[in-house]
Amino acid sequence: MQTKIVLDESRIPTHWYNIIPDMPGPLAPVINPRNLQPVTPDDLLPIFPMAIIEQEVSGERWIPIPEEVREIYRLWRPSPLYRAHRLEQALGTPAKIYYKYEGVSPAGSHKPNTAIPQAWYNRQAGIRRLATETGAGQWGSSLALACSMFGLECTVYMVKVSCTQKPYRKSMMQLWGANVIPSPSEFTNAGRSILAHDPDSNGSLGIAISEAVEDAASRADTNYALGSVLNHVCLHQTIIGQEAREQLALAGDYPDVVIACCGGGSNFAGTAFPFLADRAAGKNVRCLAVEPASCPTLTKGIYAFDYGDTAKMAPIAMMYTLGHDFMPPGIHAGGLRYHGESPLVSQLHHAGLIEAKSYRQTACFEAAHLFARHEGIVPAPESSHAVRAAIDEAVIAKEEGKEKTILFCLSGHGQLDMVAYDAYLSGGLEDVEYPEEMIRESLAKLPKVEL
Repeated sequence: MQTKIVLDESRIPTHWYNIIPDMPGPLAPVINPRNLQPVTPDDLLPIFPMAIIEQEVSGERWIPIPEEVREIYRLWRPSPLYRAHRLEQALGTPAKIYYKYEGVSPAGSHKPNTAIPQAWYNRQAGIRRLATETGAGQWGSSLALACSMFGLECTVYMVKVSCTQKPYRKSMMQLWGANVIPSPSEFTNAGRSILAHDPDSNGSLGIAISEAVEDAASRADTNYALGSVLNHVCLHQTIIGQEAREQLALAGDYPDVVIACCGGGSNFAGTAFPFLADRAAGKNVRCLAVEPASCPTLTKGIYAFDYGDTAKMAPIAMMYTLGHDFMPPGIHAGGLRYHGESPLVSQLHHAGLIEAKSYRQTACFEAAHLFARHEGIVPAPESSHAVRAAIDEAVIAKEEGKEKTILFCLSGHGQLDMVAYDAYLSGGLEDVEYPEEMIRESLAKLPKVEL
């Protein structure tokens, strides 16, 4: 009846797993938004160091983790794998529920897994400052932490609605030395353009990305860092799934289904990609990405070329999208309010190798409440989507009278999300309907890419 399965620090993975060699067919090219031609490394050099660009396009299955990065990983890795005995008992299910808990990092989420290497590679390239965006603040706080460790300046454009909802995330970033700017802002052309059209804009990740990319491209000492979507970010996060696979082996178990929340795709990729490698080798395992019903990119978006940001400055990628200027409702899971999706996750979904499901936020908070009452940990609003799906899978197992092993990633804690939980507990949490008309209008503006 072991509850917590812990690996020794010596078991921190030495390599990241790159899924690109195992993808179902070649990747679609990434397109330069200025000339609508495939991106070259020279196009990316103004905002990324060459080492990151090489990882973005690498065909090597295993990428070595620099020892200095592994040394910092030791502050919280390997993260624990828990068996949710009390939740299983409360549900009366024959299913076994495991969760990989990434909230033990200093920033309280999985995001430092990529923030640390991105900051390290930029410092190695002589960069002095990084600019980025953040939704709920998990990524912004993680990059602020990483920059403080490597002596870099950090500017974070935080989506305005999240900046209001989560003030202590802003405080955490400032504590680590970051400059936090609510987005859209008056500091960039992209921000000023949005505010001229809508002075009361809540902001979105697409807008914040535009501001951060513009900031980075305008200064020679500054690069851009992204917390999700791109191939190298998904690559860095695969330490989650690698550790979980080894921990489950120690428990003498293997999952029937692997579940993670999905906004841009980093948490889902990091958790599921190592198990998808097993699936390619013949293992029977399902992988389920869970997203909000108000921003249902995988479940109701279309698979097409689209800009990665609202101002059309970021590269164009083949992905599931709701349209680059779609403004998601101001739900509390700020990290899942992105119009697009990782191209890698998108291609896997398009090929039918992964599943996707969406939930309204009230259902997710109900699941998070049940989880907290029995397991003790308060989940981040983003993570509550995975909790909801895991509970539903366990209930199905109960109804069918079948044993099932469920693994989900608890991507972060919700201790700085009490405004959201206060709204839930007081009955003030609203479910926002899927805004079909808005998305239809946005999808009509997709770029015309001809290859």
